[in-house]
Amino acid sequence: MKAFIVKRYGKNEKLHLTDWTEPIVKENDVLVQVHSAGVNLLDSLIRNGEFKLFLPYKPPFVNGHDVAGVVTKVGSKVSKFKVGDEVYSRVSDYRIGTFAEYISIDENDVALKPKNLSMEEASSIPLVGLTAWQALVEIGKIKKGQKVFIQAGSGGVGTFAIQLAKHLGAFVATTTSAKNIDLVKSLGADLIIDYKTEDFETKLKEYDLVLHSNRDTKILEKSLSILKPDGQLISLVGPPTPEFANQIGLPWYLKLVTKLISLSAKKKAQKLNTNFVFLFMRAEGKQLGEITKLIEADISKPVIDKVFPFVQTNEALSYVETGRSRGKVVVKVK
Repeated sequence: MKAFIVKRYGKNEKLHLTDWTEPIVKENDVLVQVHSAGVNLLDSLIRNGEFKLFLPYKPPFVNGHDVAGVVTKVGSKVSKFKVGDEVYSRVSDYRIGTFAEYISIDENDVALKPKNLSMEEASSIPLVGLTAWQALVEIGKIKKGQKVFIQAGSGGVGTFAIQLAKHLGAFVATTTSAKNIDLVKSLGADLIIDYKTEDFETKLKEYDLVLHSNRDTKILEKSLSILKPDGQLISLVGPPTPEFANQIGLPWYLKLVTKLISLSAKKKAQKLNTNFVFLFMRAEGKQLGEITKLIEADISKPVIDKVFPFVQTNEALSYVETGRSRGKVVVKVK
């Protein structure tokens, strides 16, 4: 099969299109013929080597986390899916490889594709949908009437998180540029801040939750300052915490590393009587099934900026790295 692989780590490295061995199907796996693959900043960060301390993939390996396609083979103990099922998934860590013609995935990480979405639309959902779900439902436990601030509302996570927060009954504030104000308004944002001309910290106060996606430490401090006592800042960009290290079973010395690098952020939060949480979303087929229900009920919809052909996967990654995409970018494999 054809696949895009990471030959060596590095910011200036390109993925290499090559012939690759078709995946082995274990007893709990489904083999999926990839029709479309979502492209995420995470794919770039993995290629760059920024996560190799916590996720030590050994090059060469196939990159890519999001997929939509058709089941072509099932393992001997698979009970939830059959050959011919249209499915989608954010595959689990250490099982990545969606920039390929086929991928083998544990059935627990898979859900049936929403019937009202194309393959391209479906492949744009898993990572951002699960990120929003785990932040707002699982960790944040958002209730009707609470106030949520979602940074970068026109981005991949932002476009989905706004819709989910509104469905949960929250008042939603977000930041975006002037050209994307109509987009985030159409998704349900109640208060929109043009980050180029306005300072969000002067307009927001007493918020229950901040979904934080900006690497600037000043933005982190300002975001903590708008929370009410016991409010939560859920960060998608770090620094990673000891809780995260425990969650993914890191050795003691890496737990110590996370304690040291997250100390400043945690102290700032503690000083303001707020909470700092790092979220590195995980694969979760059951939650994706709940997201399918929202999509099929027209409560949530995908927002896609561009679809690239499979051979232009590197160009798709470069476009995502600009940070200017409205919603998601996908590659059409089949």
